[in-house]
Amino acid sequence: MPAMHTETYLYSDGEQRCEGFVAREAALASPAPVVVVCHHWWGRDTLMDSHAQRMARLGYIGFAADIYGGHAVAKTPDEASALMSGFANDRAKLRQRLRAIVAAARRIPGADGQKVVVIGFCFGGLCAFDVARDGCEGVVGVAGFHALFAPPQLGEQKRISARVLALHGYADPMATPDAMVAFAKEMTDAGAHWEIDAYGNTVHAFTNPDANDRAQGMGYDERIANRAFNRLESFLRECFGR
Repeated sequence: MPAMHTETYLYSDGEQRCEGFVAREAALASPAPVVVVCHHWWGRDTLMDSHAQRMARLGYIGFAADIYGGHAVAKTPDEASALMSGFANDRAKLRQRLRAIVAAARRIPGADGQKVVVIGFCFGGLCAFDVARDGCEGVVGVAGFHALFAPPQLGEQKRISARVLALHGYADPMATPDAMVAFAKEMTDAGAHWEIDAYGNTVHAFTNPDANDRAQGMGYDERIANRAFNRLESFLRECFGR
């Protein structure tokens, strides 16, 4: 297996210091496309860093972003809810933070700033979709795993140029079929090149091996997770042309 280089990557949003994580193969030629990983409600934890490393093994620069700032990672669901709510309930604040993340991704040494894809998990999937809604420069695609679909309600939606992929559990109680259909209409009205892969009998957090609360509509499904990651790999090739 090729040698992997990883490092902490510091950036800021105004006065807020953020601590990201960058992974790449040591022999990766520059300039290289960047895959930004937006974290779930827990924060930028080791699972999110492992996703960045997974992207590096595909031949890209993987960048696990720190949306909350200060590398805040929740230890309990209540802490996670409080951290996420600070952004999910203030989408203008979230948009500003995401702009800082994309700008930081484009500045990574050796990065191709015109070939960025943003992916995300749960809350991070909402973040990925908000990047597409905002039209951030250099972003050619976004993908959300078991994402939240709610639009930001920040004024008239401009045309979406980035490709959009939703990898969705059809039985996800946090993103109902009605919400999925509304998202499809939103993307269509914005002229987006969009795709929704909806997996039957699949609930929220299906990529997270630690998700095991079926009563709350959350559960890991290795088979579906593998299928979704395989689709992501082909989506990245489509977006990057490699």
